[in-house]
Parts: sequence; C-alpha cells; structure tokens
Amino acid sequence: MPQIIASCMIQCINIKAGINMAYSTILLDGLESDNSDIKVTESEGSWIASLVTITLPIGSIIAGPLMDKFGRKTICLLSCVPAAVSWVSLLFANSLITIYAARVVAGIAAGLTTVALVYISELTHPQVRPMLLCLTSVFVSLGILITCCLAVMLDWRKMTIIFLALECCIFSILYFIPESPYWLMCFQNGMFNEKRISKMKHSLKRLNRRQTIYEEEYSRIMETCESRGASDEAPKSIAVAIKNYYHMFTSPAAYKPLLILFFLFLLQQLSGSYVIIFYAISVFREMGGTFGKNFNEHSALVMLGIIRFVISIVTVFCSRKYGRRVLCILSGIGMAISMFLSGMYMHFALSYDENGNTEETTVDQKWLLLFFVLAYICTSSLGFIVIPWTMIGELLPVSIRGIGGGLMVSLAYIMMFAVIKSYPYLLKSMTIEGIFFSFSFISLTGTAFVYFFLPETLGKSFSDIEKFFSSTKERKTMRNANSRNS
Repeated sequence: MPQIIASCMIQCINIKAGINMAYSTILLDGLESDNSDIKVTESEGSWIASLVTITLPIGSIIAGPLMDKFGRKTICLLSCVPAAVSWVSLLFANSLITIYAARVVAGIAAGLTTVALVYISELTHPQVRPMLLCLTSVFVSLGILITCCLAVMLDWRKMTIIFLALECCIFSILYFIPESPYWLMCFQNGMFNEKRISKMKHSLKRLNRRQTIYEEEYSRIMETCESRGASDEAPKSIAVAIKNYYHMFTSPAAYKPLLILFFLFLLQQLSGSYVIIFYAISVFREMGGTFGKNFNEHSALVMLGIIRFVISIVTVFCSRKYGRRVLCILSGIGMAISMFLSGMYMHFALSYDENGNTEETTVDQKWLLLFFVLAYICTSSLGFIVIPWTMIGELLPVSIRGIGGGLMVSLAYIMMFAVIKSYPYLLKSMTIEGIFFSFSFISLTGTAFVYFFLPETLGKSFSDIEKFFSSTKERKTMRNANSRNS
C-alpha cells in the first residue's frame, strides 16, 4: 500500500502532460475564433501546437544528469516551477510571441517529468511495478479529461488560472514523498556514505512495512548497486567520462533495449495516436463537426477525454495480469482495424467539395464515423500510447536509466514534433481519409514489431531484465519460460 500511495503522488506530475496535449486544441480553437484579440495563421497555429513537443526534449535531456546528481524527488519538485511560469505567461499574454514563449517553457517543464518513470520503477516491487507504471497513462488521461471538461465552461485564458492552482497543489503533494532508495545507495558513492545508507533504510522502511519484503528489496538494491560497480566515482577527465559512457551505452544490456524503445516510439508517433489529441477539434470538424442534436466537436472532445481516462484505468489492471506484449498486440490490431474502417467509411460515404472540405452528410453517417475514431482512441489507450513510456523505466539498466531515459523521451518528442507540425500540410495533400489509411498501416506494422522484438517484463527484476539483454542463452531461456506461462 505505501508503494501505491507514493506512486500515485509521484504520478500527479504527469497530469500536466495531459493538460499540455489537450490544451493545444483548446488554445488553437480560441485563437482562430472571430472574437480573438490575437490572430494566427495556419502555420502559426501548427507552431503553437507543436512547440511544446520540440522543447520537451530539452527538459528530458537535462532531467537525466540532474536526477542522477540531485535525486529523483528534487527534480520532481523542480518541474513544477517552469510549469507555473508558463501558465502565468499565458494568463497575461497579449501577443503571439508571449504564447510561443509560454509553450516553450511548458515543454521544458513537461520534459522534466521524465523523472517520474525512473522514480516509480525504483520505488516499487517487480510484481506491482507494471501496474503502477501504467498509472502514468491514467494521470495523463486525467489531465486530458480535466482540460476537455473545462473547455466547455471556460475560455483558454481563464483555464490557465485553474491550471496554475493545480500546479501549486502538485508541488505540495510531491514534497511528502520519500527519495528513491536506489538513488541514495547506487549514486554519489552512496554505499560508502553512512548518512545516505541511513536515509536509504528509512526510505525503504516507509515503502515496505513488512520485514520480509523490506529485506527482499534491500537485497535487490545491493545486487543492482554491486553489478554497476557499487559506486559512481567521478572521472578524472572529460575523456575518461566519455569513455565510460561509451562502454556503458555500447554494452548489449544498454543498446538493445535502447533500439527496441526507439523503434517502438517511432511507430507509436507515426500511428497518429497523438495527432488525434493535439488536433482533436480540427479532426472532428473534418469529419463533419455535428454528430447529433447539441452534440458538436466540443462534445466529442469531452467524450474522447472520458474514453481515454476510463480505458487507461482498465489498462492498469490488465497490465498486471496479462503483461506488456499482449496489451500492445491487441492495441495495435484494434488501432489498425478502426482506422481502416474510418478510412473506408470516409471513402465511400463522404464526399468533398472543390476546396477539399467535407460536404454535408446525415447525422447517422457522422455518428458511425465518430464511433470508429473513438474506437481508435479506445484501443490506442489500451497499449500503444501507454506501453512505450512505461517500458523506459523497466528495460533500461540502472547505470544508464537516468541519461538513457531522458535521451529516449527526447527522441520520442522530437518524433512527435515532426508528426504534429506536419499534420496540417499532410491533411491538404492526403485528405483525412488518406491519413486514416496511413495510420492503419503503421499500426499494423507496430503490432508486428512488438510481436517479434518486445520482451515481456511482468514479474521480472531489474537484474533479470539486464541479464536477458546481456546473454543470448539467457534470452532463449526466458522466451521458453514465457511460452510455457502463456
């Protein structure tokens, strides 16, 4: 129970990630309205939507060395400061430059939340770790849902007041969480520092009340620290530091999971999961806009938020029972089918005028199309949106988890920036139906990749996972064990 409470407290910082995603479409819709005092072009709008993703890698990259140097808890608290600054800037924004600057700062703040994945993976027992890491999606989805619901009642500027107050609450919650026992012991010569050892034992006791579990976790920490050299003494020169990092990142236990994560994130971004969220109102308008009496694109946006939130909760419990691979495969298949049906429906049931805009169709037709797109949101939330982020804290070895995790999140958001920024231009050249077909094909490709390359991590310790990538023989043994269990 203490591990669950601590994980939920840490996950609160991921609410801001969901807010940043959904707020993009709210902000764009407000700025593009006729009564907006700040006017934006299509190109400027794409920058507003994507700036938060291109600057997020800055936060992710610096989060790695910062969390290794100053601790997981300190960086969690630090992430709240730039986030609060961004909301204050938007509240008083009177020019496009101020909005750009606020989105840049928001991206950096969101990048610092990378620490949550590492933090939770180090606080939790292997049996509950998959479930608690999947809470990331629940809290991101909660941020999306909060934003979607507020959009019905408030404009984009008034919403910033609510988000600023929320940021202050998150800071207060994070203040009471314990520091990571792994960081206290395995970094900054922790094994040779009596004060840090005492803090580690106190933190471990808070997280593991039962003596047997406490001793088990203590043994795991000692094994992990000893396997990485027991301490991380500062190198005598930059050349030595570079050489050390080179050896760490070129070991099979490091580069193999990094490659798997890279392609997993690439396929995740190209499958369009985040395009639908960042441009939700625009996408729903492309589909016709009105889906029934008093049910427009804003109502569809709220439904999107509700579906994503509910399914993310379901995913938490399913991941503990079925593991990562099964959820990812089912998710990819569902995404491919729903996007293919959406594309086919638009191809045969909808028509376009000479400007490429959707012509008026019956409400019944639009309802079916909305169902297919929401089914895509539902299935993507089951695995493909969630799993890659949670795997960062599990697949990467402790020795590179801080820097490697920051690097991987940075690459993921650079890919996201490219996809989000190019969407308006792809829409003009391919139409929405062509984009749906592309998403379907890439989702199917992602499913195949997961089937052949992604290992199962459910119930396995960090040392087990590291051995899996380090040894071919160990990998074959684990695969045979997985086959017998399934």
